[in-house]
Amino acid sequence: MKLSFLCPVSDQQINAPVARFNALFTLLILLLFFYIHNLFLIVFLAIDFALRANDMSEYSPLALLSRFIVKSFGIKPKMQNAGPKLFAAKIGYFLCILIIVLGIFRLYTAALVSAGILGLFSFLEAAFGFCMACYIYPHIYKLTYKEPFKE
Repeated sequence: MKLSFLCPVSDQQINAPVARFNALFTLLILLLFFYIHNLFLIVFLAIDFALRANDMSEYSPLALLSRFIVKSFGIKPKMQNAGPKLFAAKIGYFLCILIIVLGIFRLYTAALVSAGILGLFSFLEAAFGFCMACYIYPHIYKLTYKEPFKE
């Protein structure tokens, strides 16, 4: 089995345009963070990612806004497996916590680099629908489980 095709699978479906708007709003908040350097923006993102990562997107402010926009503009739903998006939300949550910790310890350059990585992932999803989580997951899976895949 090739690792590059391994991706988390869920029995749930997610609307891809909603996920892309979530990524767009994440990117916009990160751009604002780059401009004003306020960690409360990252705390907001961490809470939002935590809600989405724990399958509680009905309480996520960004997901609510994204669903409202998709519905208001009549964008047709395009359903896809929710597994990669849940995993991506966990990565986003981890990166937000990392940014907050680095900011608290005044390691601003490292915090901005971490925010840049999150921003890049968000940009790729928002602009191209490219989910980096599917490319990261196989490597984490390989490190986590004892029996590695043969390529």
